[in-house]
Amino acid sequence: MIMTREKLLAGRCSLPGYCYHITICTYQRWPWFNSFEHARVVVHEMRRLHEEQWVISVAWALMPDHVHWLFQLGERAGLSPVIKLLKGRTARRLNELQNDRGHIWQKGFHDHAVRKDEDLRCMARYIVANPLRAGLVTRLGDYPWWDAMWLE
Repeated sequence: MIMTREKLLAGRCSLPGYCYHITICTYQRWPWFNSFEHARVVVHEMRRLHEEQWVISVAWALMPDHVHWLFQLGERAGLSPVIKLLKGRTARRLNELQNDRGHIWQKGFHDHAVRKDEDLRCMARYIVANPLRAGLVTRLGDYPWWDAMWLE
């Protein structure tokens, strides 16, 4: 079932200090991030948003055609502007690398506001285990495109 923009936006809240699990898919689910160079672009921009204090990154997993990202929203902007920054910055850089102007990301994104009764570590484990469930690797340590704050 394809979610319309209106359904994705219905009930969306954006509160500083709250944690969100975001899923963003590539345009037509193209596996952009099978490329090491392309994957590094997204990882760099997620870290940059963390360093610039737009978010506090908790955990993420970059899959070939989408990204799962768990973060605490900072005070600088709401959820949509933060995702717009990530998508815009990465699309510009990836198009520069390809000498192109094509679509990189699908419109919109899926978000889940983490409730106080949800276990953040359990959610982070679920996110970083995505490459295992997808059959991309048999050991998580063999997959390069994930991180969680508890590893630092």
